[in-house]
Amino acid sequence: MPVITEIADLKRIYKRRVPKMFYDYAESGSWTETTFRENTTDFDLLKLRQRIAVDMTGRSTASRMVGQEVSMPVALAPVGLTGMQHADGEIKAARAAEKFGVPFTLSTMSICSIEDVAENTEKPFWFQVYTLKDDDFMKRLFARAKDAKCSALVITVDLQVMGQRHKDIKNGLSAPPKLTPASVANMMTKVPWGLEMLQTKRRFFGNIVGHAKGVSDGSSLSSWVAEAFDQALDWERIKQFRDWWDGPVILKGILDPEDAKKALSVGADAIVVSNHGGRQLDGALSSIRMLPQIMDAVGDKIEVHLDSGIRSGQDILKALALGAQGTMVGRAFVYGLGAMGEKGVTEALTVMQTELDRSMALCGRRRIEDLDPSILLMPDDFATRWKTAV
Repeated sequence: MPVITEIADLKRIYKRRVPKMFYDYAESGSWTETTFRENTTDFDLLKLRQRIAVDMTGRSTASRMVGQEVSMPVALAPVGLTGMQHADGEIKAARAAEKFGVPFTLSTMSICSIEDVAENTEKPFWFQVYTLKDDDFMKRLFARAKDAKCSALVITVDLQVMGQRHKDIKNGLSAPPKLTPASVANMMTKVPWGLEMLQTKRRFFGNIVGHAKGVSDGSSLSSWVAEAFDQALDWERIKQFRDWWDGPVILKGILDPEDAKKALSVGADAIVVSNHGGRQLDGALSSIRMLPQIMDAVGDKIEVHLDSGIRSGQDILKALALGAQGTMVGRAFVYGLGAMGEKGVTEALTVMQTELDRSMALCGRRRIEDLDPSILLMPDDFATRWKTAV
């Protein structure tokens, strides 16, 4: 068992173990990947204030997210194709999150279905939906999530049109994946991954195949996905989705203060400041750089979470210090899952919690609710350098 001290350790094992097609799917952004890179490098611009001679006994990272008790303010973000990073990946990630005491969010584009995850876990999980055109499919999807006792609905609002992801196109990564001679040859070198995939029955999109009208196999799935996303999405449509769900609703993909204000008008319970991990609009500002403006606009009226770029407990600490009440991590847990399965997800969460706890202590804070901007040192223009052109 290798010694894991940081998320980068898991990433190195993950890269060795998982086929290039799926590694690149997680570890890439759209177009030039500028936003993808700045999601992480902008965290480095924020420095921490070291404080001494403060009683650090009795520390806790416990908090609440959308009314739910959590061991730390982190949720596993919805990630499509997680079941291709490791056999039965969504089930294993959900189990790790459940045991650790943080929410797991299942993607609509998961390999394991809602029912698969519900049958293999004991506590409610969150479910993510896209804004699709097919009302019949969407209503049945919501009903299935309710039957599975999902405790919150996460609506992704930044995927009306898919950003161009060069690596995915070159690798043939689509729904379903298009295998090429190069990708098949690479998969043949990933023997442990391949043996585990051979032993599972879950290799297709379990929430769609057999549930969406006319989708019974991979070929019919491809044509359905090409037509499914609603380019006519507006705030009335988002409100309609909110009205269909009688529990907490989280809007994921908010990156502008004006859109954050509109989220209030449709009855969202929380928003996630996110640029889809840099996989949508390349050239958009990082989530952490936009967070202060969004907090100024709506921070006392709605619960705000932050997603995109978090790779450490210190990143979590910085987001919380700027006002976020919770965070979402995607790639960090995928590295762990691909590297070691369920144990790897637990390792990722443990690394981040340890970093969060010890960094809090060295900043002179014992509880999550004690965190505020005074623990940070930041450039004067961190949140104001970039302004609209008019």
